[in-house]
Amino acid sequence: MGEIRLKSLKGKTIVLGITGGIAAYKAASLTSKLVQKGAEVHVIMTASAKQFITELTLQSLSKQRVYSDTFQERDPSSISHIDLADSADLVLIAPATANIIAKMAHGIADDMLSTMLLAATSPVMVAPAMNVHMYQHPAVLNNINILASRGIQFIEPGEGMLACGYVGKGRLEEPETIVSCIEIFFAMQNSAASGPLVGKKVVITAGGTVERIDPVRYISNDSSGKMGFALARVARAMGAEVVLIAARTDEAPPQELDLQVVRVQSAQDMYEAVTSVWDDCDILISAAAVSDYRPKQSSDVKIKKSGETMTLELIKTTDILETLGKAKQKQFKIGFAAETGNAEVYAKDKLVRKNCDLIVANDVSVAGAGFGTDTNIVSIYDVNGLVLDLPLQSKDEVARRLLTLAAERISGVTL
Repeated sequence: MGEIRLKSLKGKTIVLGITGGIAAYKAASLTSKLVQKGAEVHVIMTASAKQFITELTLQSLSKQRVYSDTFQERDPSSISHIDLADSADLVLIAPATANIIAKMAHGIADDMLSTMLLAATSPVMVAPAMNVHMYQHPAVLNNINILASRGIQFIEPGEGMLACGYVGKGRLEEPETIVSCIEIFFAMQNSAASGPLVGKKVVITAGGTVERIDPVRYISNDSSGKMGFALARVARAMGAEVVLIAARTDEAPPQELDLQVVRVQSAQDMYEAVTSVWDDCDILISAAAVSDYRPKQSSDVKIKKSGETMTLELIKTTDILETLGKAKQKQFKIGFAAETGNAEVYAKDKLVRKNCDLIVANDVSVAGAGFGTDTNIVSIYDVNGLVLDLPLQSKDEVARRLLTLAAERISGVTL
């Protein structure tokens, strides 16, 4: 079976800013992969970055002059940082330290990279990399929010062992994933008339629903919304009209996408939102973790502590996927089965009971496949059995493979 491949980066000019962190060594692989994809890569290094990796390395890989000094002008007919800013189709900062993020947020221009950023009119992507405590510092989070509000796109750091010895979020995302994000970005720009899902309406649910006990307590789950957001990004890249119905999520929905976002809270809210767009939906992807039960009664005021125990009576919520399965006509339905064992058995049963066309199973107890991660490990089934078995990879890549399969199924053509 063939695959839909996102457009190459041929003809694209990417200005790559490298700042001073140990993750700067990954910039060599990133540069190489971008060049292999056809991009013209111009590297700007900060003085600190040169402590970790040499200009010669990046020059050899990019086949372009590497810049680091604002005042080292070699061509009297031009000003380098302005020319670079003007030529860029995309500016990528990877790795981005807390320092450069702060400079960007507050308009500081005291070196070649920060000065170029003030002159740039192209889209800007930032891939942070730093100690987990630095990444969680209120000042850093505030600066990230400032930049996000201006339309700066972030490639979130991964989780794992950091160079400082800590384990947590702050590791620069892998070069392969960064390149994939860039491919998706450019594909979105070019997909208006050429994507395999052009003319199709894709409804995606994401996050975990919230069932209120009282104004300060609720029942929910660990779903972060990341898989749903990845699906929304890729569906738009493939040309679809996307409605993203998001419950509680760890982060805001993608701001850079031209899609309809509906925020909901409870399972009932999500059911009503999905049914309101069901009739003209072509593909429904139920990636949200919807609560199976809700409190029979919820209080309008905080319930005060009394006694040693508290009894909470729960009743079933509406099963969205099963209810719509009975009403399915032309719609192509994709469900998710997050399990902690026997994923294949439970997924196949869910596929049949809820009249899905495809079911995506993952064991959330396995490292790299759980809630809140940027990666996933999934198996995709249809009524005849296993269709795709995908090893550990980014959620964007999982989304691409799944939506490629869906596009093939609804068109009847192997793409």
